[in-house]
Amino acid sequence: MTRVYFDYNATTPPAPAVIDVVGRVTREVFGNASSVHFFGQQAKAAMDEARSALAALIDADPSEVVFTSSGTEADNFAIRGAADALEPTGRRHLIASAIEHEAILNTLKALARRGWRTTLLTVDESGVVAPDRLREVITDDTALVSVMHANNEIGTIQPVAELATIAHAHGALMHTDAVQSVGKIPVDVRALGVDLLSVSAHKFNGPKGAGALWVKRGTRMQPSMTGGKHERNRRAGTENVPALAGLGVAAGLAAAKLASEPLRVSALRDRLEEGILREVPGTAVNGARAARVPNTTNLSFDRFEAESLLIALDLEGVAVSTGSACSSGTLEPSHVLRAMGLPAHRTQNSLRFSLGMFSTAEEVDRVIALMPRLVEKLRGLTRKPVVAGG
Repeated sequence: MTRVYFDYNATTPPAPAVIDVVGRVTREVFGNASSVHFFGQQAKAAMDEARSALAALIDADPSEVVFTSSGTEADNFAIRGAADALEPTGRRHLIASAIEHEAILNTLKALARRGWRTTLLTVDESGVVAPDRLREVITDDTALVSVMHANNEIGTIQPVAELATIAHAHGALMHTDAVQSVGKIPVDVRALGVDLLSVSAHKFNGPKGAGALWVKRGTRMQPSMTGGKHERNRRAGTENVPALAGLGVAAGLAAAKLASEPLRVSALRDRLEEGILREVPGTAVNGARAARVPNTTNLSFDRFEAESLLIALDLEGVAVSTGSACSSGTLEPSHVLRAMGLPAHRTQNSLRFSLGMFSTAEEVDRVIALMPRLVEKLRGLTRKPVVAGG
């Protein structure tokens, strides 16, 4: 069976050049980057090259890039590091959007248990944060505002630059989780006006286990991990040099394709989306269709739960996502779709299709052709039986 992978927002297949460099560095560059001898300096050089490549991708200075093990760690470092640094100033208020990744939401919950006041910005059915909403809730006690650049479930792009202007007017820092945008669309930290920006390599065809937090020069931060003096005293621990080298190669590949790849992928996404909407009645797009990353569509299907369709597609060799979590066998509604105020049934009958580097028109057409039969079968299974005399 030839399989189709349309779950790029969960993780991406590593590019061949990334696989090659990770293997080569694992074999040949085994030194500790903190060591002063040849082997250590060889590892440091590999890290410096990766740092420069990522900095170039987001228009940053390499010295502002702090390597982490993941986007989740970068998010934690951004929020906890800023909160710990600003706590002595008396600022004890944190703001995020209600559609953030759990790395943000659960970190805010943890800080709330320490006495921090937290506020979540609501969104409407567009899935976009309104700047006026931030203006209503921000105060002079606000330490940090965190709003993701692009949503992982519906792909909507947030007005981060405008939100950053509002945050700075009140003396607060601005963080954006750019895990789902870096490598997919041009991301310029200066144009966004943020102080902190999170990145994850495996979301743009790099290896797992490598991420970064961009920290604007002069931003006050407490280390998220203490120990040695790695990453200019900002993140202790011996670095995963092979994975970071892979991150650097992935960043270079993404930068080289930013002029063409988003157009190619968005054309495939639109072809898939329009084909499903045309061929499958009772289908709708969740979130704003205009301002979103080029690879993502989130569709709701009337009259059955999306988990059934996800399994049916997987049996046909097609990988997609519900965008919601399964825990103890219970399908939980997507917190993103709930925050958008969608009806309860739409929070449980939606699928996310996310495309990427290796997606093709043939794969798109195959999925479009499969959908009517699978959906009709599932809807047939959920029809209520007719009761005689009822």
